[in-house]
Amino acid sequence: MLAALHAFWDQSWSGAVGFLANGGPSIWAIAGLSVITVSLILWKTYRLIVLGAWSGGGRVNRAVALWSQGQEIQAAQTLASRKTIRAVLIRAAMEARLDDSLDHAAAQAETGRVAREQLARAKSGLRPLELIATIAPLLGLLGTVLGMIAAFQALQEAGSRADPADLAGGIWEALLTTAAGMAVAIPASMALTWFESIIDRLRLQMESAATIIFLRPTSPKQSHQAATKTE
Repeated sequence: MLAALHAFWDQSWSGAVGFLANGGPSIWAIAGLSVITVSLILWKTYRLIVLGAWSGGGRVNRAVALWSQGQEIQAAQTLASRKTIRAVLIRAAMEARLDDSLDHAAAQAETGRVAREQLARAKSGLRPLELIATIAPLLGLLGTVLGMIAAFQALQEAGSRADPADLAGGIWEALLTTAAGMAVAIPASMALTWFESIIDRLRLQMESAATIIFLRPTSPKQSHQAATKTE
């Protein structure tokens, strides 16, 4: 059993090294991009989990419901220890509404600033994925063009003694880089679209909850209590 596994590993390793050697410098660059792509996807998934992208927002919904019922202080306290992206924004919106030193426009501006910061946190890492999805096929095409040039140069030097098999071998080796570039770009593009859809959903949920906070006027008594508690 161990011998079979060892033989399979040796064969796989030899095949991978041969694939990289046949592809030239472009295939090495694409291989590096593939490692970066997998790392970015795993890191971004972890970051979205930390930011509460799939948490459901149950506590945020309860806080918004309390706010709608006129229990502003209790609503703010419900989100006191939460660090998800929705909770941070809604807590900031509540605190801005309860701050007597801020008028309605200023409270909205402060909430918008916090929203932009939180969305920037959620979008971090998307630009590198977008860049990889763009340049990976181009690197593959570059490797193919360079390989084709080398193959036809060899054909020209061989002259009448040219072997069609050698030309075919050079062509398929050149085409390896195009296939490798597309194999990296497709998952990167799919992951980018998936992450963007999750962030768009979060943005809509945040906008909806923040709108509810600003639609309902605060109670003067509750606002005074909040200011007293802050002091």
